[in-house]
Amino acid sequence: MVRVLFMHPDLGIGGAERLVVDAALALQKTGHSVQFLTNHHNPAHCFEETRDGTLQVQTVGDWLPRSIFNKCIAACAYFRMLYATLYTTFVLSRQQEFDVIFVDSISIGVPLLKFSAGSPKILFYCHFPDLLMAPQDNNPLRKLYRYPINWVEEFTTGMADVILVNSKFTRRMFKETFKSITAMPEVLYPSLNTKYFDNTVVTDSDADDLKLRGDEIVFLSINRFERKKNIPLALKALKELEKRVSKPNFDRCQLILAGGYDKRVIENVDHFEELEALAEELGVKNKCKLLKSPNDKYKLWLLNRCDALLYTPSNEHFGIVPIEAMYMKKPVIACNSGGPTETIVDKSTGFLCEPTKECFSQSMARLVTGDRNVSENMGEKGRKRVQQHFSFEAFTDKLNEIIRTLTIGQTSTENQKKND
Repeated sequence: MVRVLFMHPDLGIGGAERLVVDAALALQKTGHSVQFLTNHHNPAHCFEETRDGTLQVQTVGDWLPRSIFNKCIAACAYFRMLYATLYTTFVLSRQQEFDVIFVDSISIGVPLLKFSAGSPKILFYCHFPDLLMAPQDNNPLRKLYRYPINWVEEFTTGMADVILVNSKFTRRMFKETFKSITAMPEVLYPSLNTKYFDNTVVTDSDADDLKLRGDEIVFLSINRFERKKNIPLALKALKELEKRVSKPNFDRCQLILAGGYDKRVIENVDHFEELEALAEELGVKNKCKLLKSPNDKYKLWLLNRCDALLYTPSNEHFGIVPIEAMYMKKPVIACNSGGPTETIVDKSTGFLCEPTKECFSQSMARLVTGDRNVSENMGEKGRKRVQQHFSFEAFTDKLNEIIRTLTIGQTSTENQKKND
């Protein structure tokens, strides 16, 4: 048994959170001991496994500021994680030793964690280089602010014993960005816990606030309400679709925009209002529904009910939602860049498009006006692709092998002590 501590900055309901929760479940399934340490965990805004006791979660440092007058968000996040690191190194690890500390998203604590009791191995999971997600402009103050953060990110990431990334696209961007790191990260694709999808029964009561007639053609978007997710593209594509299909067909079309919404995050609040205003401006408000942070069963109901998924981010580092939609036998219309090019097979399990309203609406029109068998065949192929390449079993086996290899020296030492 390997003792693993997961350290994550904010254990909410995003794709990064889904990955680390699945990683913990995978290791727990194979007999390892796992627990979480995080800066923030809200039982009303989290995955069920972190709320119902399946996974042990401890929160530290939530009293520290998340921003300074809505600025310096990255610096505050680093400082909060540094606090969690100090707590782990000098308090938690003295109470119980860990063999591996699984750090993701923020790497600032990696060097210090090596001094924890028991000298644990440090695994860092890079979802995407943070410096590439920061605003890119010539503002001298922002450059001055970001310089130490970017340096710390690269230096501390390179100190990890093992570095994992979520796609070949992210690995390529990692190597182009962190030029001082010579180690080649290993790709560990996020998985889908298909047993939850298979065993969870959903009914209309799980989404009783949606008033759908039953004959609508439903396009679904699931993304956090952040501007980088390019959700306006879905609204503009819906408006453009009106030009491509007959009025009776367009009258049946509905768009549901669902996603993570945290009232503490100013961007979530502002962008939600921007999307509502855009829907009004485009004249599609009556054909569009915006949903804040649907729970797991609600989300599963949406995936089951929709006719296709619209995935609008460009250069998304992976994207777990297309995997979920394909497993639910739904075609996916996504941008032809980033991780979706590794998960979606164009014109087989969905459509890879230029990030324009014209290209997205053209693919939407094919599903609206085409033979129903086309959508069904795409759905069947999508499900098979998930089963073959992104199953929870394959994810579990690979992660377990990585953990075993990482700790082989430690476990041998422990066994020798037991024999002595």
